[in-house]
Amino acid sequence: MATTSDLQRNMLIMYNGAIHRVVEYQHSNPGNWRAFVRLRLKNFQTGKVIEDRVRAGADIEIISTQTRSAQFLYKDGDMYHFMDNDNFDQIALAEDAVGDRMTFIKENDSVDLLLLEDGNVLDVEPPTFVVLEVTQADVAVRGDTANNVQKNVTVETGAVVKVPAFVNEGDKIRIDTRTGDYVDRG
Repeated sequence: MATTSDLQRNMLIMYNGAIHRVVEYQHSNPGNWRAFVRLRLKNFQTGKVIEDRVRAGADIEIISTQTRSAQFLYKDGDMYHFMDNDNFDQIALAEDAVGDRMTFIKENDSVDLLLLEDGNVLDVEPPTFVVLEVTQADVAVRGDTANNVQKNVTVETGAVVKVPAFVNEGDKIRIDTRTGDYVDRG
């Protein structure tokens, strides 16, 4: 069993019966009181961020995981289908388990699957940046050439992204999948 001295950022721990990711932690020793650790944790199932404090040196349960490379095959209704690149097993995940991170991933793109020890998929991690083609873009109006003017465009996966006015239909753009923001032309 590990203790609070073993904590690291982005570590997965079992806390109050649920799996949480350590967002932030800080050891504090206030004068003549007992030392404690302030925790900021993100719940994996709900996405809620909680803050709590625990006694310094308290036991924590670290969740061991492994990452595997997989290929996104297709979406069938509310199920996403992946193929493990190592053993070619097909994995089907429900839409609520995948979340909204798959909005920028097209078929045959590579993703990373975060697996628990028992082989169950905990999370799908898409690449940080993707290059997608703009399929629909509004025409920029004359005079809208200032740097801060943005418009909505639709990319080939169906996602809508805010981009500068100079981006046209047919252009390839780079998108940050963590935030859904336009980065540059691809």
